[in-house]
Amino acid sequence: MINIKPFLILAFVVFISSSFAQTKNVLFLGNSYTGVNNLPLLTYNLALSLGDTINYDSNTPGGYTYEGHSTNATSLAKIAQGNWDFVVLQEQSQKPSFPPSQVATEVYPYAQVLVDSIKSANACTEPIFYMTWGRKNGDAGNCAAYPPLCTYDGMQGRLRESYIEMAVDNDCSVSPVGAAWKYVRDNYPTLELYSADESHPSINGSYLAACVHYASMFRESPVGASFISAVTAVDAAILQEAAELVVLDSLSTWRIGNNDVVASFTSNNVSGSIVFSENGTNGTTYSWDLDDGSTETAASFSHTYANDGTYSVELIATNGCDSDTITQEVIVNTTGINENQLNFEILQSQNKYSLLFKNTAERHFQLYDTKGSLIQEDRKTNSEIIITLPESGMYLLHIVESDKSTVIKLFND
Repeated sequence: MINIKPFLILAFVVFISSSFAQTKNVLFLGNSYTGVNNLPLLTYNLALSLGDTINYDSNTPGGYTYEGHSTNATSLAKIAQGNWDFVVLQEQSQKPSFPPSQVATEVYPYAQVLVDSIKSANACTEPIFYMTWGRKNGDAGNCAAYPPLCTYDGMQGRLRESYIEMAVDNDCSVSPVGAAWKYVRDNYPTLELYSADESHPSINGSYLAACVHYASMFRESPVGASFISAVTAVDAAILQEAAELVVLDSLSTWRIGNNDVVASFTSNNVSGSIVFSENGTNGTTYSWDLDDGSTETAASFSHTYANDGTYSVELIATNGCDSDTITQEVIVNTTGINENQLNFEILQSQNKYSLLFKNTAERHFQLYDTKGSLIQEDRKTNSEIIITLPESGMYLLHIVESDKSTVIKLFND
C-alpha cells in the first residue's frame, strides 16, 4: 500500500450558527484551514449582515486530523455538550486526497467515530463534512507516489470523492467549499483564493468558505450580504454568487436536506370511506386533523365522514428533531356510488381470488387492509386477474376501469 505522509499544517477550528431570522449553534472541528483569517468570525459577521445570529465554538489544533479529534479531550468535551445544531468536520487538508485504500483506513473510520460521538450526545445534531480544496499546483510532495495529486484538478477530484463518500456512509451532508473553490478558479482565474504558500486561503478564500458554510447550513443565499471584510466589493459579489450557485443549485448532490421530514399524503375514496396514506419522507410520528372534529395518529387509516363536502385535512409529520406540515382539500362525495358497475365472476381458492372479466380492458387494482393501508397496486389488461391475500383477515379491493369502479370485500380465513 502507498503510505503517503501528510504535511502537518497549523490548525484552528471554529464554531458557527445561523439560520434566517434564527439563532443556531455550530461547533467547528478542524485545523488551520478553519482558523486562518478567523473563518468563524467571518461567518458570524456575514450571517449578521443577512439578519441571522450565530453562536460558535471551535477546536482547531495545528495539523489536526479526524483521528486526532476522535481522541482529543477538548474536542470530545465540546461535542458532549450536545447543544449543537451543526458540527462541521474538517479533515487535514491532504489526507482525503490520498489513494482510496489509504483514505479507507486512515480517514473514514475516524469520521465515523466523530459522527457517532456527535449523535450520541444529541441525535438531532447534524454533522457536516467540510470539503476543502486542492493545492494551487497540486501536492508536489506526494505527486510521485500518487500521480492524481500532481495537479490541482486531480487533488480536488479526490477530495470531492472522499468527502461525498463520507457523507453517504454516515448519512450526513457536505459543505462544498472545495467545489465552490473550483468554480471560482475555472470562471474567475485572476481572483486569488490562495495565500503565498499555495495551500492556505487568502482572505478571498476564507470569505468564500464563509459564504458556502452559510448557504449550506441555512439554505439561504449569501448574495447581498453587506459584510465583505477586506474583500473588494466586486470580488465579494463574485464569491457570494459562487456559493449560491454551487450550494443551492445542487442541494441533493451535497445531501443537504436529505434527512428533513417532508409531510405528504394521498386520499382515496374506497366504498364510501376515505383511505388516507402518509407517503412523505423521514417522518416517524404523525398527527392528523380531519376537519370534522376527528384526529388520527396512524400513518395510514380509513375514515368515514358523516356528510359529503370539502374538508381541509392537515398532517403534521415529525421524527423528534424536525417536522413538516401539509394541508390538502379532500372532497367527499358518496352520491351515486355503485359497486356493481363492473361485471365479473369471482373464484376463490384459499388465499387466492380469480376475477374473470368478459373483456381485456385496462384495469387499476388497489388492495387495502382494514386500517386503510395500501397493500398491493397494479394495472392489468388480462381477462383473468389473480389476487393473492398476504395473511388472514378482510381486505377491500378497489377496481377502476375507465369511468367505472367497484369495491369488493375479500377474506382470507
